Amino acid sequence: MVKTAVILAAGLGSRLKERTKEKPKGFLEIEGKSLIIRSIENLISCGFEKIYIGTGYLSEFYERLADIYPQITCIKSDKYETTSSMYTLYNMKDLVKDDFILLESDLLYEVSALKYLLSEEQSDAILASGTTYSNDEVYIETDERCNLIKMSKNKEELTSIFAELVGISKVSQFRYQLMCSAFENQDNPKIDYEYIMVKTSNETPFYVKKIENLIWCEIDDENHLIRALSQILPKIKERA
Repeated sequence: MVKTAVILAAGLGSRLKERTKEKPKGFLEIEGKSLIIRSIENLISCGFEKIYIGTGYLSEFYERLADIYPQITCIKSDKYETTSSMYTLYNMKDLVKDDFILLESDLLYEVSALKYLLSEEQSDAILASGTTYSNDEVYIETDERCNLIKMSKNKEELTSIFAELVGISKVSQFRYQLMCSAFENQDNPKIDYEYIMVKTSNETPFYVKKIENLIWCEIDDENHLIRALSQILPKIKERA
């Protein structure tokens, strides 16, 4: 069973403007508890023993968490201002040696999201949901076996839409090494990890696990935050 998690938390969170001037996006509070603490508590409740956090912007906030939770190790990217999520993940390659669950730091999600992936037989699996109408969707195209073909925020770039990317995936060490190699062999330092996932899916299948009514959201701007408070959190509480 996978007992290692990797959280990507290096970004500036600039779309949230004043809310992220003095704290990282992962420290946005939802009813008095930050997104990152909610995620850490979810992970620990599911038996995770190692939690690596890829930091950058205001990294000291995450480093303080490592003093509270012995499971946490922080790895800072000094290039966070000129790179994107795949570099943050790549920057952790010397420490992350196990299969892992990969998460983004700005997610609010029900704990079942982790359980769905942990129970999945496939060693590499991207968690996906049905339609969210969140206005910042990453759409996923798959083949008839639910294996990844393409991802894009632009519907027109896909032949068909199977699901929406959640931002939580199960990644084998073999897949991770493929992703790191693919990143090294291209020249865009700002490429996001999901597009490197697509590149590696050409070499070996990457399963997309769709949970139609999964309760989750990403918080990238003020409208997302309002939706999280008014719609997503109440539904998570109902299922708790």
